[in-house]
Amino acid sequence: MNQLELNINLIYALVGFLIMLGVLGGIGINKPRGMSVKMWCVGYLVVAIGFDLLVVLALLGQYEWLNNLLIGLSAGAATGLGIHVLHHINEEGEHEHSMMGI
Repeated sequence: MNQLELNINLIYALVGFLIMLGVLGGIGINKPRGMSVKMWCVGYLVVAIGFDLLVVLALLGQYEWLNNLLIGLSAGAATGLGIHVLHHINEEGEHEHSMMGI
């Protein structure tokens, strides 16, 4: 793998990261943006199923560019989850409950 291939792979991963963070931010990471909670949950389900279908396509087709994009999408999803959990940690401190809700 030469330097140009490495740079292109990193660009695909960065684009995937930004796409996922943008999608999650668009529908709301911590609370729904302009939709009901039910539609918010459906939105998250659609994102997850779409991701799963892309993984199957990437594995069956052996598309290197798609594999790199999926690495970035995974990183974006993990970052979105981390932001969501941080929000709950901050809420927990405000309400002074234990981790078990007692």
